[in-house]
Amino acid sequence: MSTSNKRTKTAVFVAQRIVRDIGRDLLAPGDLLPPERTMLENYDVGRGTLREALRLLEFQGVIALKPGPRGGPVLLDPDATHLASTVVLLMQMKKAPFQTIVEVRSALEPMISCLAAERITDESLRELGSTIDQMRDNLDDQSVFLEANKRFHDTIAWSSGNTLFGYMLDSLLGIMDGTVIGIDYPTHRRSAIITAHQEILEALSKRDPQESERHMREHIDAYTRYAQRKYPEVLTQVIDWDSTPR
Repeated sequence: MSTSNKRTKTAVFVAQRIVRDIGRDLLAPGDLLPPERTMLENYDVGRGTLREALRLLEFQGVIALKPGPRGGPVLLDPDATHLASTVVLLMQMKKAPFQTIVEVRSALEPMISCLAAERITDESLRELGSTIDQMRDNLDDQSVFLEANKRFHDTIAWSSGNTLFGYMLDSLLGIMDGTVIGIDYPTHRRSAIITAHQEILEALSKRDPQESERHMREHIDAYTRYAQRKYPEVLTQVIDWDSTPR
């Protein structure tokens, strides 16, 4: 094994130890990690290996490297950006078409909505209502409309109480609407989306798992039919890694 490969392998091991220590020390987002001098002693590695380990964690969105005399590694609350990038990269390498995303969405979101009906908070219900108001107020602005649409689905995913569902759906939200590869939503389609969201919100507000699942399934099925009818060529298109929202 070359020296560079050996250092990289050691850096991965150090990064894993840092993450374990973050959990052990109950650090929270915004907290500073120990200074470099302390970590060099704790992990018994060279400066180059430690910095490579920190860069690995930075790339994964776990930490940010704050400059300055009072700076250093700062713990973040990781989002799904890096997971999304990895998923799309793997899909491109396997030449998996957009239809793959549609099928995953059809399978996951109704189940997620069912779980959310039992676990969603009043605050999240208000957030859902806010996204619907924003969509209604910006019916003619597709960019704002779709951003509110993503927040609606993201809020439901995290309200399922299942962290993995939250990250999985969050990682796909930037590409699930298909706009990155050409799907467009005319005004009448946006109006139909608002109606569907209102029905889902009402079912969630009643804490009715079956009704919430049914309305979400109807909503996703309507999206699928729209894409199949208007954009059949897009469903067979492979999403390029460089088109993934960062």
